[in-house]
Amino acid sequence: MLREICLCLPFLALGGLLHTELTGVLDDCFCDVESIDVFNNFKLYPRIKKLTEKDYFRYYRVNLKRPCPFWPDDGHCAIKDCHVEPCPESKIPVGIKSGNYNKYSQAANTISDMNDCEQAKELGAINSTLSNQSKQAFADWARHDDAQDHFCELDDETSPDAEYVDLLLNPERYTGYKGPSAWRVWNSIYEENCFKPRSVYRPLNPLAPSRGDDDATGEGFYDWLEGLCLEKRVFYRLISGLHSSINIHLCAEYLLDEGWGRSVWGPNVQEFRQRFDTAVTKGEGTRRLKNLYFLYLIELRALYKVAPYFERAFINLYTGNSQEDSATKELLLQVFNEIRTFPMHFDEKSMFAGQKLEAKTLKEEFRLHFKNISRIMDCVGCSKCRLWGKLQTQGLGTALKILFSEKEIQNLPEHSPSKGFQLTRHEIVALINGFGRLSTSIHQLHSFRLLLKDNR
Repeated sequence: MLREICLCLPFLALGGLLHTELTGVLDDCFCDVESIDVFNNFKLYPRIKKLTEKDYFRYYRVNLKRPCPFWPDDGHCAIKDCHVEPCPESKIPVGIKSGNYNKYSQAANTISDMNDCEQAKELGAINSTLSNQSKQAFADWARHDDAQDHFCELDDETSPDAEYVDLLLNPERYTGYKGPSAWRVWNSIYEENCFKPRSVYRPLNPLAPSRGDDDATGEGFYDWLEGLCLEKRVFYRLISGLHSSINIHLCAEYLLDEGWGRSVWGPNVQEFRQRFDTAVTKGEGTRRLKNLYFLYLIELRALYKVAPYFERAFINLYTGNSQEDSATKELLLQVFNEIRTFPMHFDEKSMFAGQKLEAKTLKEEFRLHFKNISRIMDCVGCSKCRLWGKLQTQGLGTALKILFSEKEIQNLPEHSPSKGFQLTRHEIVALINGFGRLSTSIHQLHSFRLLLKDNR
């Protein structure tokens, strides 16, 4: 039997106004909402925000023209705020656009277009201290990407349709994208991929219209969730948490006014209450916010686990600007050091325990369901929503890959790449920005509490 996991989640009471009741220690763990909020809002959020503004993390290469693999394309959003402005190649740092996305150092980027023999020779000329094993590892690096346990459908970054996007110039915000297209995306995610039992008839999709039946929604509806095994319950909570996080971003960056050539964006309290107020959502808003904190702790744990990967001296977040690269890595290491100080980390050991065959089957099922969700992101009709949906899904998929690769990370060689575990630049950018979005959500949640208090 799998042991129940310790869910260090906040207790949030939503009734008319959103307010937080501090209840001390939650469930059977040493975790409370105040500790999570203080840690994120005052310690981690300022650093993670600064990190995502660095050149290495602000440019994301993505293909927004991939066709939807599940249903006929219903057309892209015609609203101007849905548009994504790609970044001209001339603006991309030379180290990022070198064409070799899997390598981190200047030496590795320099050799991207050489054959194996030329690579070995050039590596020796660039750095004579590299061992033969390291040279071979660099030469073979790209070959082993296909063998990785990917949780996402990865974009082909060499595709002519793949473009660099400056994430700072294309912020996630409410674009007006809604209706049947948006409903179909989330409905497919929840109904077909969240391990919903056949005995449950009501749609899991929070966007589904209520039937007015008190038993069809609210806390009582989720009795089915407790009947699932731990991994499947976790899967649903991750997706729900991601959905909640996205909704908070949209409420916090809402189009409040569209004047003469000048749009005003800001927090929309009424929209926030519509999505999370207990009275409006019949209790579901509380659960949605709990799932946000749950997802935050999962990704926080993944960053804690992957720190040794980046702490190796030869890992360099390469952009071509040595001063910038040094500052970026130093800031990343500061983030990891801060994460280590958090005393109430999520314990994932219960999640993947049990008999080996059962655990292996659940892992594969878990992975394939999540990979399917990453493919659904290509069905989002709004380009900006698609961009941020793909990035945050990729970030969570990378976090899951890390949690499933604990042994490989523990056995990383100190001075050379590993064939057992590696991360592409695409995955690294998505991982940090994806967690940055969750950190921002919890920070924005605090802002909404203050706004609701003022309104009262």
